[in-house]
Amino acid sequence: MNSVSRSCYLAAALAMTVTVAHAEAPGFVDAPGETRIAIVHAQGAQVYECKSDAAGKLAWQFREPIATLFVNGKTVGRHYAGPNWELTDGSIVSGNVTGRAPGAAANDIPLLKLAVTSQHSSGALTGVTTIQRLNTKGGHASGPCVRAGEMLSMPYAADYTFLRKAD
Repeated sequence: MNSVSRSCYLAAALAMTVTVAHAEAPGFVDAPGETRIAIVHAQGAQVYECKSDAAGKLAWQFREPIATLFVNGKTVGRHYAGPNWELTDGSIVSGNVTGRAPGAAANDIPLLKLAVTSQHSSGALTGVTTIQRLNTKGGHASGPCVRAGEMLSMPYAADYTFLRKAD
């Protein structure tokens, strides 16, 4: 598949995700006045490092996400440190957390609202202004943190919704 065909396929696949049913965003992460342009499902891990906290006690501290992004079971991109979301069409967005709400269960990472801080290349993510992390499962650090520098990888899944300002 050439790059134009891949870009057209990705745009069509992401457009179809708008109809996917998912939980509504709670108040802390909702995005009034913005239009949903895509939803992708992430499967991967939240990576933590054992470090001293402000009180000098060892604790798990978030380091980075590592996840594959899917639409209808097909790989469409990846999510990694930054945080960044990169699609196979070459479009990349980075974000900064602006809202947070608890996950459904104690071991679920929080739901998030992120403001897009930078965009690279054109493609399906062009014009995205907000990202929501919804429907989280797992990913919360647990277990003892006994040696500085030790790493912990916790499996997680989430849906990422990409939005832009309504026209």
